[in-house]
Amino acid sequence: MYLTRDEELILAGEEGESSRKAMELVVALGKIYGAEDLIEITSAHLSGASYKTIGDGGLKYLEDMAEGGAKVSVPSTLNPIGMDRERWREMHIPQAFAEKQLRIIELYKSMGVSPTCSCTPYLGDNVPSLGDHVAWAESSALSFVNSYIGARTNREGGPGALAAAILGRTANYGLHIDENRRPTVIIEAETDGSVFSYSMLGQAVGMAVGGGIPYFRGVEPTVDDAKTMSAAMAASGSVALYHVEGVTPEAGNFDISGLEKVSVGAKELREAYDKLNTADDIQLIALGCPHLSRKEMKDIATFLKGKKKKNKDVEIWFCTSSKIRAECADEVKIMEEFGPVLADTCMVVAPIEGIFKRTGTNSAKAGNYLPTLCSQDVVCRDILKLMEVVL
Repeated sequence: MYLTRDEELILAGEEGESSRKAMELVVALGKIYGAEDLIEITSAHLSGASYKTIGDGGLKYLEDMAEGGAKVSVPSTLNPIGMDRERWREMHIPQAFAEKQLRIIELYKSMGVSPTCSCTPYLGDNVPSLGDHVAWAESSALSFVNSYIGARTNREGGPGALAAAILGRTANYGLHIDENRRPTVIIEAETDGSVFSYSMLGQAVGMAVGGGIPYFRGVEPTVDDAKTMSAAMAASGSVALYHVEGVTPEAGNFDISGLEKVSVGAKELREAYDKLNTADDIQLIALGCPHLSRKEMKDIATFLKGKKKKNKDVEIWFCTSSKIRAECADEVKIMEEFGPVLADTCMVVAPIEGIFKRTGTNSAKAGNYLPTLCSQDVVCRDILKLMEVVL
């Protein structure tokens, strides 16, 4: 693997121990995946932000990196954390968990990482451009920017993305290379046009293609549709890139003649729906996986305006980024009549197990992760159907 003279000096420890460790990790990953060299990146998005997911071992790793003087060299944002920083008591979070979670945030801040904690950083201040090479670790976010924006990233792990952020470089392999961005299967798709149907479409396609690169025909996803579809495909399969005919910027770059065609219609969407639904009743309705967008906040508030929550036994969490919560003050006021609008967290990375056993969500991504990461049985429905439980 070729390294420049500057990169060799970093690997030799000339720029400090933290940079050496970062280079060692990036080079090791590059060798595993057959990279010939490193490539400069314009931004990073880091997972490993919730204490629930990284535990004491991850906390110790971050302390070692920070104490070693690690600093990111490109704009870098964080994935959702395990709680709302101000309203964690409303989430039934123990004090000990809260203290360690806040420590994690301070360590990242000390390394120059923005305390923005969202799975939709592309709706905020971390917005790559077409052709940018980046190092992103959140599965739904990297799929969105690879596909809808046309930036380039592999499915980075948390430590690898942090190492790349420190160096401003990542290994040049996989989806950074033109040839590896070719579609592998044509999806002839049908939806009813709702965001929820795009979530079910993503679930069905992820189940069908695994880690392939689908090329969609017959759909025209908006940003919100693409957000939820990206999340579903990344969770039900491992789709990190897809193309949509006439919509995504690279869809016209490839010859797709001869590719296998797969039809996804009402039958396949129903099978995806049935797979996700494992409960008949719910204790918690959790919305915002990925984080609610401005439009989703407005749509929910419009629906709830003038209504009353009648079923007090079911809690509702609305999860979004702190930026969007601040921008939607009027909507937040309406939604808070039903449940807290939580910032920078979500149900998947919060320690809800032990508090709840049955959770309702409109997200296929959450529907895949809640049983395994949170020990939940799941009701997966459109938002309006979920709200019938409490109205």
